[in-house]
Amino acid sequence: MSDSPARRPEPSDSTADAPDAPARRSGGSRRSVLRAGAAGLGLTGLGLTGLPPAAASAVTGRTADDPADATPYLVGRGIADATGEVAEVGLMGYGRTDQQAEGLHTRLRARAFVIAGRAPDGTAGERVALVVVDSPMIFSSVHRAVLARLAERYGDLYTDRNTMLTATHTHAGPGGYSHHLLYNLTTLGFHAKTFDAVVRGITEAVSRAHADLAPAELSLSRGELRGASANRSRAAFDRNPADIREHFPDAVDPLTTLLRVERGGRLVGAVNWFATHCTSMSDDNRLVSADNKGYAAYHWEREVAGADYLTGTTPGVVAAFAQTNAGDMSPNPDLTPPATPEDFERTRRNGLLQYEAAARQLERPGTRLSGGVDSRLVYVDLSDVTVAPEFTGDGRTHRTAKPAVGAAMAAGSTEDGPAFPGFAEGENPLWDAVSHSVVYTVSPELRDAHAPKAIAVPIGEMNRIHPWVQETVPVQLMRIGRLHLIGVPGEVTVGAGLRLRRTVAAVTGSDLDDVLVAGYANAYFHYVTTPEEYDAQHYEGGSTLFGRWQLPALQQTADRLARALRDGTELPAGTPPPDLSGAALSLQPPVVLDAPQPGRSFGDVLAQPPESCRRGERVTAAFTGAHPNNDLHRGSTYLRVERAEGGTWRTVADDGDWSTALRWQRDGIAASKVTVTWDVPATAAPGRYRVRYHGDARTLLGGVRSFSGTTRPFAVLA
Repeated sequence: MSDSPARRPEPSDSTADAPDAPARRSGGSRRSVLRAGAAGLGLTGLGLTGLPPAAASAVTGRTADDPADATPYLVGRGIADATGEVAEVGLMGYGRTDQQAEGLHTRLRARAFVIAGRAPDGTAGERVALVVVDSPMIFSSVHRAVLARLAERYGDLYTDRNTMLTATHTHAGPGGYSHHLLYNLTTLGFHAKTFDAVVRGITEAVSRAHADLAPAELSLSRGELRGASANRSRAAFDRNPADIREHFPDAVDPLTTLLRVERGGRLVGAVNWFATHCTSMSDDNRLVSADNKGYAAYHWEREVAGADYLTGTTPGVVAAFAQTNAGDMSPNPDLTPPATPEDFERTRRNGLLQYEAAARQLERPGTRLSGGVDSRLVYVDLSDVTVAPEFTGDGRTHRTAKPAVGAAMAAGSTEDGPAFPGFAEGENPLWDAVSHSVVYTVSPELRDAHAPKAIAVPIGEMNRIHPWVQETVPVQLMRIGRLHLIGVPGEVTVGAGLRLRRTVAAVTGSDLDDVLVAGYANAYFHYVTTPEEYDAQHYEGGSTLFGRWQLPALQQTADRLARALRDGTELPAGTPPPDLSGAALSLQPPVVLDAPQPGRSFGDVLAQPPESCRRGERVTAAFTGAHPNNDLHRGSTYLRVERAEGGTWRTVADDGDWSTALRWQRDGIAASKVTVTWDVPATAAPGRYRVRYHGDARTLLGGVRSFSGTTRPFAVLA
């Protein structure tokens, strides 16, 4: 069963996006899922199912025939594939060298929103671009490359000042796309294919949002979500003063905020912010996955709104689930790591909670935004900041210092998945003794900034030889109407986030809930804790690289940004970090040759699915395959589940669906076995189905040949 597949071409970067892509259905299953999802939440009239404008006005507060000048913004939405390699690349986040990818659970996507103030003549005025990527981190390497590619296309329209790139921080995404060595240690260095996929995906998403600009209304709403997060560092949090502890009596940030994009009274876009880690998939997982926030977005866009990602068009609703101050927020309410390597159900449940909390906000009108958009950004050398007394909390001036890794960082966060043996959160007698008797004696500067941290790695000194971590980082403040987003390139605890939010709110005169921390933005420098939390030296404090005064230094910077934004004045951006692309090291051997198993051809079916199955059961098929990294199928798919309809085969699921998974394993030296699973949905229509696999084999001369394999048909019974 080996043939050349009719590969769907990757969508062009310049493709203009249809605002309402046709829903792909499985014998009516997509529509029934849509109805069930909307009705189950009481959302049948809320714009999710293309409902009439009269019903939509109950949500938006206006009718579709209001004059065009009632929409003060132009908004565009875009989405693109940013998956990267899915085999023999380290997964990023848990810091385990043995956690190498062995396949794909869900594709990773970049979702972009371009928002422009609308001038009196209807043209775009000042604009901002907000991007949310299913990705472990946004590294400086990606930030620089994306901005360079956008500049090639649009000149100075999208710059570091007005473009915010944020990551969901999934711990099941491929790594190896940083130019700093520390983050590539678990991936055998730099992976150019993954880097290119992430950069191209983000760039395409912004380009599609740019092409999609149209008059729109923006509104803001809020709610609370409990049960989807727990404080994994409660003892450290409890060191905070009463003003923080009383603000978060359960030691979690329950705020869920929704930015809604509406056109003609119909919902077409949504950005939700909620603080919880994307660590629902365990550190034993080997499949690339968008984790809980990825499922929340997938559920809204595809299972509720019926999007088809393979068309290259923008779905009817683009829904991004973004991070805020999630530094000490675990998605595991029992504070134990996932029990199974691929805990799909735990991940789905958490994502569904986030979706439901966001969708419930559509039951009432939000606060309509006005007032345009604006932004500021500065580059700060966090290794050398003098912090004024009004920000330090003790009335004295302090300084940050060169970055240092604490022993508690090496211990990992035991609630989500431990790291290296021999280290502990809190006291580390050996490293405490070394730090206080040697390191702090030799360097009073490090002592004043980092104590009581037990320094395990003076990584700032190592930076002098080779770039291990970033020291000069971007800090950004973006305003969308009354909403203020503080772009911080790290993992901010809820206590630290509250102080940052209060700093900006005090300057701008904003309501506190209208100021959010946008974590994991534009670069990565690990954690941000309050000084009080830092003193506990739990994982988060040990990972606060620039010492006890790092948060006050960021508050001081946020204060400067807020004053400039409030007063409409410019700030010198400072010097960006250097281009390190020439310093990236790569030790991963390339794919040299693919060969089928003896007596087999590429695409042969090694294990057929059963002749029949029922809804809720798992269908499994195995193929003679090839290495997935020969072609990442970005914008396309490695697999299809197809249903016979009227003499043709219609795709009902692909490798971006939650119900499918592709597992790759070596079979000998050059052969590959690819196993495809499909969990038959409860809504699947009875009928004849088959599974197709699309692979790409590398020849000894370096060429790559596409092939496909197809199983025999099987029946899905009611």
